[in-house]
Amino acid sequence: MSSDMEKWLNRRGVTVGDVADIVYSLQRPYNPDLTYQECEESVFAVLSKREVQYVLFTGIALDELAERKLLPDPLQAIMEADESLYGVDETLALGITNVYGMIGLTSFGYLDKVKPGIIRKLNEKGQRVHVFLDDLVAGLAAAASARIAHQDPKANRYKAEDAP
Repeated sequence: MSSDMEKWLNRRGVTVGDVADIVYSLQRPYNPDLTYQECEESVFAVLSKREVQYVLFTGIALDELAERKLLPDPLQAIMEADESLYGVDETLALGITNVYGMIGLTSFGYLDKVKPGIIRKLNEKGQRVHVFLDDLVAGLAAAASARIAHQDPKANRYKAEDAP
């Protein structure tokens, strides 16, 4: 199903490379030995999780239904306006970020604010509706970044002292 998910992303103009670019920019300052290939592998690892796939399928489907004007009002109007108080798009994306804990959440907040790379492109108003996808890509990048942070072999490891 991971390859299906990649096809769905590609159909919407997003590549694994686009997401890996963001992951690399997030993690490189903390891990100077990080390679771009490791970032791509991390994106694929996150995409292989079924719960992540379900979130992405749901958000992409809602964006596509809104483009074709197939949603009932007032949801259709909310999607077309990309209402700032809607919040369901961010809530859905948090389902991806939470897979790797708080570091994923803080990275998502940062990405949602600065909107680097493909996230900015998706967020711009155009012919296509990306109410969900810009946030879902931010969630995917944040989760892949957090995954790398959790696996960093140079990260400090602490042992608990024996109890008295």
